[in-house]
Amino acid sequence: MAEPQHQPQEEHLDVLTRTGEKTGISKPRGQVHRDGDYHRAVHTWIYSESTGELLLQRRSACKDSWPGLWDISSAGHISAGDSSLFSARRELEEELGIRLPNDAFELLFVYLQECVINNGAFINNEYNDVYLVTTLAPIPLEAFTLQESEVSAVRYIPIGEYKSSLASGDEQYVPYEVDGQYVRLFTIIEERYKENIESRSLSLQKQINRYAAIHLNPEMTGLSEGDKEALAYVLKASMVMDDIFYEQTWDSNPTLRDWLKENSSTSVINRLKWLYYSINKSPWSCLDENNPFLTTADSAVKLLTDATKPVSGWKGLEYRAAFPAIKPPGANFYPPDMDKKEFELWKSSLSDAEQKEAIDFFTVIRRHDVDLLSSANGLGLKKSDDLYLVPFSEEYKSSLHKASEFLLKASELSDTSSLKRLLKAKADAFMSNDYYESDIAWMELDSKLDVTIGPYETYEDALFGYKATFEAFVGIRDDTATSQVKLFGDHLQQLEKNLPLDDCYKSDSVSAAPIRVIQLLFNAGDVKGPQTVAFNLPNDERIVNERGTCMVLLKNISEAKFRHILQPIADVCIKDEQKQYIDFESFYTHTICHECCHGIGPHTIALPDGQQSTVRLELQEVHSALEEAKADIVGLWALKYLIDQGLLPKSFLKSMYVSFLAGCFRSIRFGLEEAHGKGQALQFNWLYDKGAFVLHSDGTFSVDFTKVEEAVEGLSREILTIQARGDKGSAKLLLKCYASMTQPLKDALEKLENVQVPVDIAPVFTVANNILEKTS
Repeated sequence: MAEPQHQPQEEHLDVLTRTGEKTGISKPRGQVHRDGDYHRAVHTWIYSESTGELLLQRRSACKDSWPGLWDISSAGHISAGDSSLFSARRELEEELGIRLPNDAFELLFVYLQECVINNGAFINNEYNDVYLVTTLAPIPLEAFTLQESEVSAVRYIPIGEYKSSLASGDEQYVPYEVDGQYVRLFTIIEERYKENIESRSLSLQKQINRYAAIHLNPEMTGLSEGDKEALAYVLKASMVMDDIFYEQTWDSNPTLRDWLKENSSTSVINRLKWLYYSINKSPWSCLDENNPFLTTADSAVKLLTDATKPVSGWKGLEYRAAFPAIKPPGANFYPPDMDKKEFELWKSSLSDAEQKEAIDFFTVIRRHDVDLLSSANGLGLKKSDDLYLVPFSEEYKSSLHKASEFLLKASELSDTSSLKRLLKAKADAFMSNDYYESDIAWMELDSKLDVTIGPYETYEDALFGYKATFEAFVGIRDDTATSQVKLFGDHLQQLEKNLPLDDCYKSDSVSAAPIRVIQLLFNAGDVKGPQTVAFNLPNDERIVNERGTCMVLLKNISEAKFRHILQPIADVCIKDEQKQYIDFESFYTHTICHECCHGIGPHTIALPDGQQSTVRLELQEVHSALEEAKADIVGLWALKYLIDQGLLPKSFLKSMYVSFLAGCFRSIRFGLEEAHGKGQALQFNWLYDKGAFVLHSDGTFSVDFTKVEEAVEGLSREILTIQARGDKGSAKLLLKCYASMTQPLKDALEKLENVQVPVDIAPVFTVANNILEKTS
């Protein structure tokens, strides 16, 4: 007896709201188009760079929409539970027999198509994710394997000819409004390949000039012979942090880095691309709201010999490694096509222990590489349970092993006991993924050679703020300056007790914070764009609760920023009669207090239901900007408190407020996509709104000393209370209301642009580079 024939189940689609959000309902494809439900699909265009042509496919005569017409290279619905990028890859392989990796697909934009055809029987309300695949040359037509039920033929057409055909309503082609949303496809490609080398070179040079090159040559006196020998290996380990950070930023970033470096000597514009890329460590400009300064046309070329069926005499498919115009909010910590909803759904299916690992600093989230065609045939659907955890120690195993070996060698050579302990503990942590003991060793470091190395800050994870990036800071401890700042660390509990915050939220166990002042010798890893003047670590809430934090101040960086940036800003933006109050000591002292204030205020909090959590976990992606604003504004409040207690001279009072005002313009120039810049905009606009900052008719600003104290205390209370309650809604509202580029800010920044005041510095590590060259 013959086996019964099973009809393939009709494809189900996720039903969306009118604004494109998932409803949680899925329906068969036919019903979706019958009922006019909003849903999602992918469009993938293949563009030949050398010929300026787009690949078109002719739709099969049996299709229920636009049969027999020329259309997109490849397209299809996103099946229920599947992701956009996975669907784009699957459709391209199904329809044309082309198998490409993720980095071949560039998401250009999302296009909403709303139309009714077939006499009202087919309603298409479709959000289309539009992708571009850029090949160096046309793919030979005999290389394609066409899916006969979907595609009857393929051909290339010049982009201009295709655009004109659509504009004229040529009935051979599926219609797209080239004067509407879809014009972006043609505009992006046309702009990308214009002959504009001169203007691009000028633009890149202008962007580079916003950074003042500063040579750092700290004195090496005081280092023991053993520590001098250890230093070379510490620097080598630090260089590995660079390699890991490039990978953490975006999955194809190392490939782009190597390509740009390799080609940097071939032309002036390629040298400028490499110089500006080296500052940003990615194709996105830190000072321009993370807008890209490169395009996929500038990217690395990759060759695939097995992307299609073989063709005699053809070496294979060469494509440009694509990168998205919008910087991925989840960096390379999560799959590029994963959204928050998918992550939360997956996380809720895990055990309690696994849920903690999912939001841990030191793990990444990956997706199982299910075979595309098997999935399409129902053999392995690409659902949320395809996500899985990978610890840093596995994800970056090769690099971390190398760094660990360097640190172990440095530990053997060092003759400073606390440094030996730190280097050994950090080497072990790289392999075990447990950083607790190494962070304790770092806090207890008492060494002339000061080393900070490992995964710490979470700014790069703009999706949740969970994942840490690798970084390294190597410096020479300034013993005189370190002894002078002890006052601040010793008074943290007193500051906590007197915070402008309800007593029920205050801690009675704030530890005195050790503070180290160093002259920076070298940094690497997550040190892109604007340079930090200090940092306050660790971020592990267990250690913060048990022992507090430790601050490291980079004095030579602070001095360079004051001299090259803050003083020129004050000359342009501060009212003449208040310029006398701009001085380095006020600027530097507030920097110290800023870092101290990261260690006070809410960290571990009790939620309304009684559960324990942390501010970071509750505020997620808005935590970093609000925390930077808190440290800044509470730091200003704390300085006033210490002055009132007679612990700082009264002469600081006016200087600290005016220097802070000038500093607002410095930080906001970093851009509002950056945590410090966004936090600073919040503070400036609040203080301006309260009348504490005054704009004059000549475009300069001053501080109203009669209003600033109340305004500072008010904002301090507002932020601290939001953090204490873990109130993400109020945090987002506060940032929405105040963290914006208002007209007074725009006018001030335009003045600074006109007189070409540098935005930040680009350190040149002369001494460290010489050591590395000698030991390479």
